[in-house]
Amino acid sequence: MSDRYTQFANSPLGRMLIKNLGLPAPLNLDRFQAGEPVINGAVLLGAAPGAVLTAGIARTLKNIQAEVHSYAQDQVVKTAKEAGLGVKVWNPEVDTEQKFKALVFDASGITRSDDLVQVYHFFHPVMRKLVESSRIIILGLPPEACTTPRQATAQRALEGFTRSLGKEVKKGGAAQLVYVAQDADKQAESTLRFFLSPRSAYVSAQVVRISASNTEAALDWNKPLAGKVALVTGASRGIGEAIAKTLARDGAHVVGLDIPALSDDLRVVTSMIGGSALALDITAGDAPAKIADYLKSNHGGVDIIVHNAGVTRDKTLANMTQQQWDMVMNINLCSEERINDELLAQNVIRENGRVICVSSISGIAGNMGQSNYGMSKAGVIGMVQSMAPLLYAKNITINAVAPGFIETAMTAAIPFAIREAGRRMNSMSQGGLPIDVAETIAWYASPASAGVNGNIVRVCGQSLIGA
Repeated sequence: MSDRYTQFANSPLGRMLIKNLGLPAPLNLDRFQAGEPVINGAVLLGAAPGAVLTAGIARTLKNIQAEVHSYAQDQVVKTAKEAGLGVKVWNPEVDTEQKFKALVFDASGITRSDDLVQVYHFFHPVMRKLVESSRIIILGLPPEACTTPRQATAQRALEGFTRSLGKEVKKGGAAQLVYVAQDADKQAESTLRFFLSPRSAYVSAQVVRISASNTEAALDWNKPLAGKVALVTGASRGIGEAIAKTLARDGAHVVGLDIPALSDDLRVVTSMIGGSALALDITAGDAPAKIADYLKSNHGGVDIIVHNAGVTRDKTLANMTQQQWDMVMNINLCSEERINDELLAQNVIRENGRVICVSSISGIAGNMGQSNYGMSKAGVIGMVQSMAPLLYAKNITINAVAPGFIETAMTAAIPFAIREAGRRMNSMSQGGLPIDVAETIAWYASPASAGVNGNIVRVCGQSLIGA
């Protein structure tokens, strides 16, 4: 469904009226287009004294052929040069015309609260130099892994700064915090690429943790999923269709799954992308075994499982029937557990596999009339967090996306006033698109994302609802 207000806001008349009346001013966000560079514009790189992640950042910026600038920081310039990255020294008092598409700051050297002023020194001079759809990435160390309470305190403080900055950048910009564990810097490239690029258009103010992994994938970044098999449930329409198309675009053979009643729609989608269609009800008792048998017989296993299928049956608890309760819980949560258990028991998920779940900000903040839905989506988050260490031992990752207001047929049916509130109550003043959820899932699915495990990333434009 189109957002007519956003279309009007980007017209000459709309821009004039919105500015004069002080109304929300959503921009047309940059989104990925084939053939474009990872980032189209200059990057300003900085680091706190003693930072330990700068070399890995420099390698990624070199790999994506970014135009990189830095303040006159000897440490940054020296480290970048050692990584083979050319850096232009920028003096904001001399070069007043320079604009930036991205700001990247290595805060891993901050060991006490007094050091946090380094963050101010880096960002303060440049905040007015950002162009539309800009990117801000701060990298730090996981507070739980810090060696002293003061270091942990200072690193945790970065979260409040990042979330606040996300609300200040405006103009379609986004800010993220990436905590990189010890010896995990080589695992950060896929995450840096994602957050620097237009693929993360509707993701902002998120905290991602990257853990160490022995898996190093050599891949074509244009087709990172080449040779992989992906199972996508609920693939016949909406977000599921976008996920199937995006994974296929990145090289995967997609097995789309949906209920038999939607088998015609499902075959249309899978035929378009050269995939396979599997029509069955995931709540049936024999569904997990049938899925496992199909994947083994036809593909020798599976690399990526995307649990996207989901329903709503909204009623206040006093008016909700047990049938409405059971349907939502069965489809949204219980079936995912049963499928995971069966695929793991039969060793259907291959080495460096991915389990990716679709939760919701309703599972984080709750929502009126959605006690069943909120519980199911909070349960998905619990499943990800509890299974992450167990799957890590099997060289499999599990993560979730938590979409906010996404423009789909389901949200188009919401009453007008509620629909408009959902669209505007975020830092980008607009709803997201199914592709925004799909791009986040594709980042999780990449073989290069082996260090991304147990994360819940909201795709909500930094919604005012929830954490």
